[in-house]
Amino acid sequence: MEVIVNGLRTEIRNLSNQDPKTYLPFIGTLFLFIATSNILDVVPGFTSPAGSLSTTAALAICVFFAVPIFGVAEAGIFGYLKRYIKPTVFMVPFNIIGEISRTLALAVRLFGNVMSTTKIAGILMAVAPLFFPVIMNVLGLLTGLIQAYIFAVLAMVYIASAARARGEADRGNEVPKVTSNT
Repeated sequence: MEVIVNGLRTEIRNLSNQDPKTYLPFIGTLFLFIATSNILDVVPGFTSPAGSLSTTAALAICVFFAVPIFGVAEAGIFGYLKRYIKPTVFMVPFNIIGEISRTLALAVRLFGNVMSTTKIAGILMAVAPLFFPVIMNVLGLLTGLIQAYIFAVLAMVYIASAARARGEADRGNEVPKVTSNT
């Protein structure tokens, strides 16, 4: 478990250039839930919750609400909202549509990938029931872990971009330091 937590910290630090302590509980929970449910997919009689559109939609909605929460916590309410009017005020509707479509894409991407892996495995097991089950289970495990990683990385990228507004605002308001050579 320590290897997983350290790996998540490293990924969060690399993606956001910030202290991972703030984001680790949320991103780690997303990753562990998706990875565990996809790993349990190889247990007979168990289907991965990530193969259901309602579960993936719920996870994407969690990310949808986490983005402004983390963004406001890092940049303040005005710093976060300022990013919606860049480069002009006319971009506000497009930025809002972008937020909604990003959430929809997260849900559909995870659902489609997990569901298609399950369907392909079922088809191949029906064709060659003695050879393919082991190979497909191993590939299913690999695919499930990759999907958990991708979902967590995309969530972190969205959150980091919302939190980045503070860094940009701070750099714009900095007063240059005058140094003397005396």
